[in-house]
Amino acid sequence: MGNKVISEAVIKRLPRYYRYLEHLEQEGVTKVSSGTLAGMLGVTASQVRQDFCNFGGFGQHGYGYDVAYLKRKLAEILGLDRPYDMIIIGAGNIGRALAGYKNFAAEGFRVKALFDVEVKDPLVGDVPVYGMDKLADYVKQNGCDIAVIATQKNVASDVAGRLVALGVKSLWNFAPIDLEVPSDVAVENIAMSESLYVLSYRMKNK
Repeated sequence: MGNKVISEAVIKRLPRYYRYLEHLEQEGVTKVSSGTLAGMLGVTASQVRQDFCNFGGFGQHGYGYDVAYLKRKLAEILGLDRPYDMIIIGAGNIGRALAGYKNFAAEGFRVKALFDVEVKDPLVGDVPVYGMDKLADYVKQNGCDIAVIATQKNVASDVAGRLVALGVKSLWNFAPIDLEVPSDVAVENIAMSESLYVLSYRMKNK
């Protein structure tokens, strides 16, 4: 792709394409048209083709897309062709729920440790829980591909700063605040309340 800039809208559609292709593969479907994918995502067939042309195309005129091949190429584009080690900061309800979510491991995202200022339980499922005073040593000794921030809003920015200082380059933030990080750090802010607000709007205006 070189230095080509991919729009945020296209990036956000890629996981949906991948999920639908997984479903098609499980159903034994071997090829799919841009029209079928478009119907699944609620976009046009032209939009599907434009999205894939950002990465080289992948289809054949008159044939469509080979499901297994397209799924494999999207996995490469999304970085899903390798495993990632994750740690979670915050052992409250969200942190514990994320630590116990088994599908992460099946998808290659391995939760290795959970950290909190107060350790109430040594394990959440099979994930060890450590005090925050152990964070620096753990990251230095074990590394960390992704850090999940599941803390209160008032400490999330400080936690992000500590993680960045330790060399962590990817943050998945569940605290209700948009984190400001250096340009070389990837961050995905998950605003659950905002999603509910959108649902509320749709309910009111249905």
